[in-house]
Amino acid sequence: MAEARILVHGHRGARAVLPENTIPAFEYAIQAGADFIELDVGVTKDDVPVVTHDPEINPRIRPGPHAGVAIRTLTLAEVREYPGPDIPTLDEVLGLPRVQFNIELKSFPDRPELAPAPDQFALLVYQAIAKHNLDSRCIVQSFDFRILHAMKRLAPAIRIAALWVGLPRPLADIAQEAGAKIVAPEHHLVTHEAVEKAHGAHLEVVPWTANTPADWQRLIDAGVDGIITDDPAALIAYLKTQRLR
Repeated sequence: MAEARILVHGHRGARAVLPENTIPAFEYAIQAGADFIELDVGVTKDDVPVVTHDPEINPRIRPGPHAGVAIRTLTLAEVREYPGPDIPTLDEVLGLPRVQFNIELKSFPDRPELAPAPDQFALLVYQAIAKHNLDSRCIVQSFDFRILHAMKRLAPAIRIAALWVGLPRPLADIAQEAGAKIVAPEHHLVTHEAVEKAHGAHLEVVPWTANTPADWQRLIDAGVDGIITDDPAALIAYLKTQRLR
């Protein structure tokens, strides 16, 4: 019997190769054969979901007189005045063809001014997904389980993934708390026993962010369902050497 396909998620597109969370990085990952592009979403002052990991303008990437200002305090037009690679909108990224989307909603419960309230955040992202009729091609993931519950109420058909880092916990407990069918732990937390128990609870396991052959092989041996990586082309090439692609 053939082994199950391990799905490749290009982390922020392909941040090992091209500037993260940019259209060229996403296009590279798609061309390389990634099953998913993984992306981060924040929201501007005028409630436009934009694709960015950092909640603030990163001065290392976009220098300027107001570097470090929170994106939530800027309109989309103001965000695009900064130099550096363009920050795409979620709407623009969801227009890319031939790929699935793993969308991380960047929420900061200890700094609520940096993101919309969970229900509003989920609604803004869902509106973009629905505009493109992409419920079946999207995963929504977050460390903030409040957003996951809000998304599940809005769109039960969209797959939900619970991100996790910190002390090891049973993956089924994390999934239950988040209302998710997918658990996305930091890759060092993944063991064969943990994955086997998760599968026994009818869950998928998609760890982040593994970038070396040694880690890829350890996760393959553990039986994961997907791997989030900064270099999707290299992971795909490695899977081919293992006859897993």
